[in-house]
Amino acid sequence: MANATFAEVLAARAGDPHPGLLFEDEVHTWDEVVRAARARAALLPALCPAPEGRPRHVGVLLENVPEYVFWIGAAAFAGATLVGINPTRRGAGLAADIRHTDCDLIVTDTGHAALLDGLDTGVPANRVLLTDTAAHRAAPPGDAPEPDLAAISPADRLLLLFTSGSTGRPKAVVCGQGRLAAIAARADLMGLTRDSVTYCAMPLFHGNAIMANLAMATATGATVALRRRFSASGFLPDVRRHGVTYFNYVGRALAYILATPERPDDADNPLRAAFGTEASGQDMARFAARFGCRVIEGYGSSEGAISLHKVPGTPPDALGLPQNGVEVAVCDPATGAECPRARFGPDGGLLNPGEAIGEIVGLNAAAAFEGYYDDPAADAERVRDGRYWSGDLGYRDADGYFYFAGRGADRLRVDSENFAAAPVERVLARWDPVVMCAVYPVPDPRTGDQVMAALELRGEFDPGEFARFLESQPDLGTKWAPRFVRIVGEMPLTATGKVDKRPLRRARWEATGRVWWRPGRDLAYEPLTPRRAAEWDAAFAEHGRAHVLDTL
Repeated sequence: MANATFAEVLAARAGDPHPGLLFEDEVHTWDEVVRAARARAALLPALCPAPEGRPRHVGVLLENVPEYVFWIGAAAFAGATLVGINPTRRGAGLAADIRHTDCDLIVTDTGHAALLDGLDTGVPANRVLLTDTAAHRAAPPGDAPEPDLAAISPADRLLLLFTSGSTGRPKAVVCGQGRLAAIAARADLMGLTRDSVTYCAMPLFHGNAIMANLAMATATGATVALRRRFSASGFLPDVRRHGVTYFNYVGRALAYILATPERPDDADNPLRAAFGTEASGQDMARFAARFGCRVIEGYGSSEGAISLHKVPGTPPDALGLPQNGVEVAVCDPATGAECPRARFGPDGGLLNPGEAIGEIVGLNAAAAFEGYYDDPAADAERVRDGRYWSGDLGYRDADGYFYFAGRGADRLRVDSENFAAAPVERVLARWDPVVMCAVYPVPDPRTGDQVMAALELRGEFDPGEFARFLESQPDLGTKWAPRFVRIVGEMPLTATGKVDKRPLRRARWEATGRVWWRPGRDLAYEPLTPRRAAEWDAAFAEHGRAHVLDTL
């Protein structure tokens, strides 16, 4: 529907007896979902007064439970704004998120309410609603009045969704009623129908779960199977239990599922498609083969200005092409000029990373960006000279396909050669013991950077086997082999499953985990001793401090 609102999309499910939500042992029809949303919308005036000059802001601090979905619907029907509060944030950071987004009401439960104790959130105690209390549970959905859909505009702000914070402080992205309705209308692109069962295990406070699952399921009347939080070991049992046909993911979820013990009957399941971002080409191929489904990988963000999708003929490691009518380029952030196209050697290695890698830019996409809430400096960083600058690094081949090269802080300069982290990560991810890897710069004692890799492995690190693997990779750039290798028990992740490199960069070579290094030009790795680590610390203090802190 052109110029539709998400409130209209949800209202179309009224009276629908088809299962809308599956959660643990609960089943809620779509009609029940709509009635629950209406009831909560009707409660809002009594729960908090309307602020002057803006809609009510309802902060939701919950895991993936039905109440979360009901309150998304309530915000849509009431013309309010739902703020997705990240439940993994703590202390001052959590309080700052709530204050910055001007929450008038916080919807939470007893367990999460404890996170608010002693914090200055700006929300009075009598405006913290606990959804797991007997009084709230006993309140029947009732027959709340139908919302005045004509009073709701596509331009009305519906959601404030925090970015993952993988490259800096989280920012609250605006998503309007119209944009979410337009996203919901793309369900057919994912193959979703009324008979589909979607699996929502990614957190609902993040755009991926709402945009790539809930919204589209609402539009088609498909069934959504909710899980409180993602579990790799629980994935396949849930798929079989609920008859899941579609799964959305973000970050490294596929890698963790693939790290679970393989069974000969893994493909005996109803799953038909998985859609997400940031999985490696190797993980996508392994997942598709192991579970017998199609994996659809794309590039996008909560900001919504740029999306790239694979089409037939897309190279395995490429992101794909933009939608028709959207002009996207790779540009030099310093000059604004388009970067030269990538050139590849016969082994597939990128021959010109220094000139080909730049920032992914939407040349005519700035109008699609609805902005960050009350953050003009962040808005100005994204929109410059009428263009939308994504903050992500990439490169483009001669046929126009785009490739991801990392976040803005993922540039490395080794021996005067410039390159990005993502191509190196794609090579390291091929090593069979690797569950997950992250590549990032640490300072060289003289100038520039050294390459450091953090590896989460199945089993122990074998330096000789690792060296032989590196030697066998024809597309490993001459400066790409890691100088340092940190073995981690668990990769640090953001709440949305993306690798968080900030603590890794801060730790450098300090051996809170097991660190190996290669002293010479060959690939002979040895444990980094305390004496050697102290020498690098001294060099860091003398030369590299400003450089490294700029990347944190």
